[in-house]
Amino acid sequence: MDTFLWVIVPYLCLATFVVGHFWRYRYDKFGWTTRSSQLYEDRLLRLGSPLFHFGMLGVVGGHVVGLLVPRGWTEAVGIDDHLYHYIAIIGGLAAGIMATVGLVILIYRRRTVGPVFSATTPMDKVMYAFLGVVIVLGMWNTIAGSIFTIGGEYNYREGVSVWYRSFLAFTPDAELMADAPIGFQLHALVAFGLFALWPFTRLVHVFSAPLGYVTRPYLVYRSRDDSRLGSHRPRRGWETSRHV
Repeated sequence: MDTFLWVIVPYLCLATFVVGHFWRYRYDKFGWTTRSSQLYEDRLLRLGSPLFHFGMLGVVGGHVVGLLVPRGWTEAVGIDDHLYHYIAIIGGLAAGIMATVGLVILIYRRRTVGPVFSATTPMDKVMYAFLGVVIVLGMWNTIAGSIFTIGGEYNYREGVSVWYRSFLAFTPDAELMADAPIGFQLHALVAFGLFALWPFTRLVHVFSAPLGYVTRPYLVYRSRDDSRLGSHRPRRGWETSRHV
């Protein structure tokens, strides 16, 4: 069971993530979009979208440091375990709260604004559920593992992080995740489920960037009627067409 949960399932989700994006870009380029609903409502969107996106930037940045940067590297630059966990608690909770509040506002907007709700697909609803559970579990692990210390403090940098790096190196050690607390295990499994769903949702816009604008030729605008140029005001009413 440990091999199935922490070797087979993660690699299946990773394969779906990679192949799914290739398929989506190959056969659904016009669907590669956020399906923006700003035209329907923008008051709640102006509040919820920045909170969610900036919060997620902090969440992703914290995971990059926590999972990919070995413990010895941070100690080499003078950041001991106590300081690291202090930064992780303050920064992680702040980013998690921002992302959670932003997500709640966006879901509330999508549910209460009629045109926005009509444009919501079943896959969007599944994606929001997975995303919300991942964020909440991540915040719970931060609180329970670093503040409440239920059953003793668990140092994920010696367990989960090592497993994650071994997973990326295609030499996964399933025992490292099998020994992790249930909160970390659920967080990892739901996160991998979200990665498997990713290519089939609006989350594909994360990998979009307007790089073509850098080399795109200038657009030349010309007046449709040179006789209208100048300071005089155009004559009102219908104008008869002139034929040569």
